[in-house]
This record gives sequence, structure tokens and C-alpha cells, in this order.
Amino acid sequence: MNIQKEWRPLLWLTVGFFACFFLPIGWARFDAAIMEALHLAKWYAREHVVLCLLPAFFIAGAIAVFVSQASVMRYLGAGANKVVAYGVASVSGTILAVCSCTVLPLFAGIYRMGAGLGPATAFLYSGPAINVLAIILTARILGPELGIARAVFAIAFSVVIGLCMHSIYRKEELEKANAAAAMPQPEAPRPLWQTAVYFGVMVVILVFANWGRPLEAGGLWAFIFAWKWPITALASAVFGVLLTVWFGVPWWKLVLAALPTALLAFLFPEIPVLAFGVGVVGLTIITSSESGEVKEWCGSSWEFAKQIMPLLFAGVLVAGFLLGRPDQEGMIPSHWIARLVGGNSLWANLFASVVGAFMYFATLTEVPILQGLIGSGMGKGPALALLLAGPALSLPNMLVIRSVLGTRKTAVYVLLVVVMATASGLIFGALFG
Repeated sequence: MNIQKEWRPLLWLTVGFFACFFLPIGWARFDAAIMEALHLAKWYAREHVVLCLLPAFFIAGAIAVFVSQASVMRYLGAGANKVVAYGVASVSGTILAVCSCTVLPLFAGIYRMGAGLGPATAFLYSGPAINVLAIILTARILGPELGIARAVFAIAFSVVIGLCMHSIYRKEELEKANAAAAMPQPEAPRPLWQTAVYFGVMVVILVFANWGRPLEAGGLWAFIFAWKWPITALASAVFGVLLTVWFGVPWWKLVLAALPTALLAFLFPEIPVLAFGVGVVGLTIITSSESGEVKEWCGSSWEFAKQIMPLLFAGVLVAGFLLGRPDQEGMIPSHWIARLVGGNSLWANLFASVVGAFMYFATLTEVPILQGLIGSGMGKGPALALLLAGPALSLPNMLVIRSVLGTRKTAVYVLLVVVMATASGLIFGALFG
């Protein structure tokens, strides 16, 4: 046996043995943290995979197949007009209003199609951070100062972080722009307006299927929530028509897929995710059984799912183990966090940014969590720091970004978010604390 070649496997086996030997089973906090990891993974699977991630995978796959690289480079490429590129990236994030995990397939799709690192990371941040409903909810529950500050800083962050990433990796971005300029521009198989409508309908399905219940019974948000599933169903029907008319999918296949979906929606209206999931399965079967670009669309979506899903669930398990769920504790006691984020010191803001960056926040859940922390003595500066870092980052999110950008770029991106959130918290705390 060659000891020099085998020392690494031996080391891992030894570490694994001692980890199992000294596993603190029976310690109440450890056992509770294990259960929190499993509870969070179960909740994530029920609430986010079918309604959020699966549509996002199909949109990402469609970007890779139906959007020409020349179009992506024109509007989001490294050599694109900065005002246009960062304007498109930030506005897209505002419209989507997705969580830090749902934005990942979309980010991976546009980045692989040639989007510049700056606009791509601006989109990556803006998707979960610039959520209009979350900003309104923040202003209503936590006060108008926090709501306005969250909106202003989040919009500025998306642009500044993108520009910083572009500047740091300027040489690589210049090489990418030069390579793209030398590529021939293929003829588009359909007009741009058709592609825009096609993506617009998919975005409507994604947004309305995930429209959260508002706190108040009346108002516009409650009205939209009451009609979210009819709107989603109508958009899905329009989407089916587009697949037939523009992409040549046989109408009878779509009817066969729609029948069980409609039946389940009628029989189990209280479980809409069931009908939605069956509809996604039907779309998968249809696209995988076709040929040409439609089948390629299914294959591209599957590639994103294979890459992203395992990393997301691994990250969710670790995040649940360490930090638990809202109102539940993991290995790290919540009173430690509450005690460390009081006042407006540099440490309090930095700690809030780091905790927010690693903790997983579903869309809108950061507001009630912060409400409880502020009630426990959290300062206004650290509250804003957590609002700016938390929804845009999470441990699952970081693992997937690393698989797309690599370790170094991911570390720089995370560092930029944490540093800027900390600085913003210090400024806001000094002005309004």
C-alpha cells in the first residue's frame, strides 16, 4: 500500500469514525437541531419546490434554448450599455419578486448564455431583494423609515454590487465581450415579440402561483390573492395555446395533460399544489416526448435541476440544523443572536449581516422574524442590515452560486453584500436609531 496516496482517504475515514463515535445523540439541543433540519427540509419541499423551483427551472431552460446568445449579449453582456444592462437586471428582479433560491436557475441561465458578470450578479441580488410586496410589508409593520431605506438601499445595492463585480473581474469580462463580438449572430427562429410574450406568460405563472397571503383581509393585495389561482390557470391555458401555435406541440397532448390537472383542481381546491404539480409533470412528459428545440428545452431544464436541487437541499438541512426555523431554535440559541444585534455598533451590524446571509428566508418571512427580534432589543441599523443581506443570500443559495461562478467569485459577491449591508446599517442606525 502506498501511504502517500492513501493518507487522505484514511484521514476522512478517521474523522468520520470519531464523528460517529462522539455523536451527541441524547443531548436535547442536538436532537432538536436535527429535527429542525428535517422540518425545514420538509417545509421547503412542500412550499417551494413545486410552485417556485420547477417553474424557474423551465424558465431557465427556455432562456438557454429559445433566447439567442446575441440577444443576451446585446442587453446584458459584458460590453452592453451599462445603463441598459443594469436597468434591465434590476427591473427584472423587481418584477419577479422571488426568493434567494428561486432566482438561482434564472441567474444560471442568463449567465451561461453570455450575460456579463456585473449585470448577472445585479439580477441575482435584485430578484429576492427588490420585492415590492416585501418592501410595502416592511414599511407597514416595521415603520416607513425601514421600508423606504430597504427600497432605496436594495436598488442601489443591485447596481453597485454588479459594477464592483465587473470592475474586479474586468479582464475576464473584456475577454468575454471580445469573444462574443467575434461570434456570428444566428437568425432568430421567431420574432422577438413572440419570445417576449412566451417568457412573460411563464413569469406570470411563476409570480401568481407564489403570491403570498397578505396580513390584511382587504385591499389590492388581498384581492389579487383571492384570484391568484384563476389568474394562474388562465395564464397556463394561454401558455398551452402558445406551445401549440408557435412551437408545434400537438394540441391533443396538451388536452391530455390539462384534463387530470383540471380534475384535481376541481376535486381538491384546498390543495392547489397538487394540481399544479401534475400540470408540471404533464409539461415534462410533453416536452420530453417532442423533438427539436422543445425536447432540447426539457433537457436544458433538467440539467439545471440536476445541478441545483441537491445543493439547495443540502444547504437547507445545514441552515435548519444551525439556525432552525422561525420561532424554533437550531444549534445556535436565538437569544444569543438577539443579544448580539442590539444597539448600532459595527459588530452588531456585521453580525446581523452575516447571520442574515447564512439563514434561509422564504419570501416575506423576514418581516415577522425581524418584528420579533426588534421586540427583543434589536437596533434599527442591524435590522436594516439583516433585511438587505438576508433575503438575497442564504447558505443554500451560496452553494449553488459557487457551482456557477466558482469559489472565488462567490466569496467576493457574498463579501460585497455583507460589507454593504453592514455599512448601510451603520448609516441608517446613526440617522434614525
